[in-house]
Amino acid sequence: MAWTKYQLFLAGLMLVTGSINTLSAKWADKFKAEGCRGSKEHSFQHPFLQAVGMFLGEFSCLAAFYLLQCRASRQSDSSVDPQQPFSPFLFLPPALCDMTGTSIMYVALNMTSASSFQMLRGSVIIFTGLFSVAFLGRRLAPSQWLGILATIVGLVVVGLADLLSKHDSEHKLSEVITGDLLIIMAQIIVAIQMVLEEKFVYKHNVHPLRAVGTEGLFGFVILSLLLVPMYYIPAGSFSGNPRGTLEDVLDAFCQIGRQPLIALALLGNISSIAFFNFAGISVTKELSATTRMVLDSLRTVVIWAVSLAVGWEDFHPLQILGFLILLMGTALYNGLHHPLLAYLSRCWRPAQESERERLLGGSRTPINEAS
Repeated sequence: MAWTKYQLFLAGLMLVTGSINTLSAKWADKFKAEGCRGSKEHSFQHPFLQAVGMFLGEFSCLAAFYLLQCRASRQSDSSVDPQQPFSPFLFLPPALCDMTGTSIMYVALNMTSASSFQMLRGSVIIFTGLFSVAFLGRRLAPSQWLGILATIVGLVVVGLADLLSKHDSEHKLSEVITGDLLIIMAQIIVAIQMVLEEKFVYKHNVHPLRAVGTEGLFGFVILSLLLVPMYYIPAGSFSGNPRGTLEDVLDAFCQIGRQPLIALALLGNISSIAFFNFAGISVTKELSATTRMVLDSLRTVVIWAVSLAVGWEDFHPLQILGFLILLMGTALYNGLHHPLLAYLSRCWRPAQESERERLLGGSRTPINEAS
């Protein structure tokens, strides 16, 4: 079935905004500017402030939901189902997981490359699969266990590529290893978030935009308040600001004031996450969850290609192998091999039938006539 122009637009929007989300966060890290109190020029490394911006983008999905609901009520449209009454605090535990996991990932993104960051996020299926067996009582198919095994192998290959790659003064080997481990650790928290959402949230038939927006609201409010104590908590080598604390918002705003392109990168991060969530939900609805998974994998290719093109990282052949193994693991876990096997089976049967007819056709001559 051919895609409509609207479906193509949604697929392109998801691919582009998803790529911009990671690339804009990494782009902000590349800028150097003076901070407050006459501090020297230094990189913009404010992961927790960037996480607040991301939650602001997710929070905007709530506005999109109410706009859709308003339009549906005027046009008597059934695309937005009537919402069951539920407590918004149902989203608090998943939001806390989202807040923690996202913050850790932004810290890790400052330490490693954008392509490795995106590839290593694929490790979430390992922990999601294990937690769904342990806490949801789900039984995984053999292909899903094989997908988890392939993902583990892919992670080892990507990690090996990072170890063998050239490292500059900006990203030392110890920082890259720490960043990779933090990304994988964050996926454990993301997997817990997914299990919590499935066990407690999805049974209430909450619209996905409303779910994302509500979690964004909690994440934005809580993390914004936490920026105050973070201003005073020493962080040692994990700190990217001159004061050596977990986060220095004043330093961040001083840098933004002196280098306006940082503000552009942050705006790209905030707006892209909002459009990415909307496009992802729409792709699942208009096309399929399988299509959404494939587009999410293609996002890694785009991020990798752009990072190589602008010189943010060097090419390493092992990354190709690692990405392909991770892609295979994701495909097996999400059942993407079933349509391929069905297609090959349909192609194989006509070939077998035509071969059988050819063989039988050659022996249809009566024996007495052959003599």
